[in-house]
Amino acid sequence: MEYVILCLIGFIATTVGTLAGGGGLISFPSMLLLGVPVHSAIGANKVSNTVSSFTSFWHLYRKGEVNWDESAWLMPVSIMGGVAGGMIAAFMSASMLTVVASLFLGVGYIISFLGKGNFKNQDKELPLNKYSLSGLFGIGMFDGMFGPGQGTLLFNLFGYLNLSYIKAVALVRLATVSSCMGAAVTYIASGKIIWPVTLCLMLGSITGAQLGVRIAEKLNPEYVKPILRVMTLLLLIQLWMKQFIL
Repeated sequence: MEYVILCLIGFIATTVGTLAGGGGLISFPSMLLLGVPVHSAIGANKVSNTVSSFTSFWHLYRKGEVNWDESAWLMPVSIMGGVAGGMIAAFMSASMLTVVASLFLGVGYIISFLGKGNFKNQDKELPLNKYSLSGLFGIGMFDGMFGPGQGTLLFNLFGYLNLSYIKAVALVRLATVSSCMGAAVTYIASGKIIWPVTLCLMLGSITGAQLGVRIAEKLNPEYVKPILRVMTLLLLIQLWMKQFIL
């Protein structure tokens, strides 16, 4: 029964995460409640996110929703940001990490109100400029330092850059593959992975990613920004509750 629940957790979390980020709000605390050790829970999430994110990106890439020219440079920037974030996190306390994560999410919430982007610009490609480079590197750092909320922050960035929603979904999934891949290898090498748990979560996540990307293809872009604002606020509330209440 526990393995069935893990599949369901992966399915729900990745469906939500594909649409607006924030899947970690569901998967990580749910796994802890099931008694999965914290490092094994993080590792399972990283492994399953790497695989499921690639499957949803590949679906959209094959349909021509995103091209390789605008995707290729995103990967090394995200990876370098993740490495830098992991190195910085090693010298920060848990409380300081929470403060930094809150600042990142607060900035993301403000960005969601700025600019004229409404996720409807079907022809716009991801620009290579100071906003995209600094944004992707900074969010990569956030993922390396903390993790949950990375997808939501990326959606806010791509909305500010005035990309179409379905292109944003594809690029968020690719950035997630980039940032999770190194961490997944690290957790596998360290022996922290509980494979039956990880494989059940992965099975649910792959299914959820495929459902999420198909819902995204039909979702009215006008609904995206309100959903992102709600997800960002939920992530902030979770952080504050963990820091000051729990």
